[in-house]
Amino acid sequence: MTDMTDQLRNLAEAYTAAWCSQNAASVAAFYAPDGSLTINDGPPSVGRAAITAAAQEFMTSFPDMKVSLDNLTSDGEQAIYHWTLQGTNTGPGGTGKHVRISGFEQWRIGAGGLIAESKGQFDVAVYRRQLEQGVDDPR
Repeated sequence: MTDMTDQLRNLAEAYTAAWCSQNAASVAAFYAPDGSLTINDGPPSVGRAAITAAAQEFMTSFPDMKVSLDNLTSDGEQAIYHWTLQGTNTGPGGTGKHVRISGFEQWRIGAGGLIAESKGQFDVAVYRRQLEQGVDDPR
């Protein structure tokens, strides 16, 4: 079981680094070719091209985006990846406000050790308020 836990931790750490890289395709590479990413019960982004596009939206909106791994749990069937995103909304049409939101993704890992399905959640009301009002930048 330790090997699986270590593999999952390594996946989560590398996935976090990919989100910080400003290279959206590197995020999608952690997904199975037909994997899916769903954000806040929206329509799923299915396949690496669609996942790349979803990640690129965040990266474009937050050119200085940093994501941190807050916690990782697993029950054998799924893993839950808890994260915090920080960045300044200076992309096209941005508000110039600093945002710090936390959320999680429920992962189903496929046979190849890649993410087959991710269902992510974060508080949209908090996010929108921060886009308008900002939060202190502790960096």
